[in-house]
Amino acid sequence: MGFRYAKVETDIDLTGAEFTAHAAYSEMPVTGSFACGNADVDQLVKNSVWSQKGNFCDIPTDCPTRERAGWTGDMEVFIETGLTLMECYPVVEKRLAECLLNQYPDGRMANIAPPTSRPGYMTPMLCMSAGWGDAAILVPYALYKRTGDRKILADNYQMMQKWYAFLLGRAQQTTEEQQTGAYAKYTVLNGLDYGEWCEPGITPMQAMMNPRKSVGTAYLAYSGRLLAEIAQALGKAEDAAQYRDTAEKAVKAYRAAFTNNGTITSDRQCEYVRAIAFALLGEEESQAAADTLNRMVVENGYHLNTGFLSTPFLCEVLAKYGYADTAYKLLLQDTAPSWLYEVKQGATTVWETWTGIDANGHPSESLNHYSYGAICGWLFGGVCGIHLAGETLTIAPHPEPGTGLGKSSVRFPGGAH
Repeated sequence: MGFRYAKVETDIDLTGAEFTAHAAYSEMPVTGSFACGNADVDQLVKNSVWSQKGNFCDIPTDCPTRERAGWTGDMEVFIETGLTLMECYPVVEKRLAECLLNQYPDGRMANIAPPTSRPGYMTPMLCMSAGWGDAAILVPYALYKRTGDRKILADNYQMMQKWYAFLLGRAQQTTEEQQTGAYAKYTVLNGLDYGEWCEPGITPMQAMMNPRKSVGTAYLAYSGRLLAEIAQALGKAEDAAQYRDTAEKAVKAYRAAFTNNGTITSDRQCEYVRAIAFALLGEEESQAAADTLNRMVVENGYHLNTGFLSTPFLCEVLAKYGYADTAYKLLLQDTAPSWLYEVKQGATTVWETWTGIDANGHPSESLNHYSYGAICGWLFGGVCGIHLAGETLTIAPHPEPGTGLGKSSVRFPGGAH
């Protein structure tokens, strides 16, 4: 159980009494430290560490108080940051074994592993969700890129292949009524997806039923590209060529179905962020999309409207395409929806939603959910510019003088510091 306060009911006089609480979580030394000239940003990092501690107990759970369930999507969006903040490789490795054990015969991934209850009628249908199921590929890939350990790839390769084949199978079911053209069979239009999830102004049902079905095709392209790299690392050249080909066709399918010759038209920031971050557009098209994204953020009063799947890439994409000032203003925004709103509300952990406690003090949903703490990955990798890929360490900071950001230290596997 996670808690911030303990309630004691007794007739005994407790004047002068002292109580000690011991936090229990898997053995994970804190490896990333961050400090800057903004106390609220420092608190955000502390909150992210505490949410990781509160949830990484044997397996990574979504929250320690309500479901206590090992959701695949939460781990997928947080893994890069989690590896930076704490030495969580053993916990995540064990968690991948749970995912493998609970994979469906047809390749779909259990959204929760290990299961916390008997599956209901909708459970198998939602276990086809793109982004969530793609944790089968993205999480081992992140572990490999951080450590150079090919064993984690070999151990999970069959799981990756089965999931990717299932996702491609969804695309193959595309009908002529849904999509036509040379790449229609690489467009994921059938089935159910959780979608972006926890977007401001979008209900869960809208997220799943929204006609903007671009998420599945985007992951077919992105995960396919990474899976090709994984196959190459394992010496499986034929597999690598096959996955590369599928990924390239999925990119073309995405362009045909969800853009107008490379131009996105949407009122949601996530559509631009994902397309840029997943390299689904040409370089000039990505710049144009970033220009539009920047304008949307500015017109929204420097507030985000992204959910679980795209928020980790938001500031990184803006900064990469010349809008670091906007990325910093987003980071430092302290009215909802924003990262620092919850800090201003006195949060000591990261919330599931952007308004976990509203302006009137009313709480809702989980108040200890590590997913949105993924922004800390940008603080280390973008602001301080610390990147480790295998045996290659690069440091290319991009500070913003007006905020005093930032100072960080990361201890990497093998003692590199």
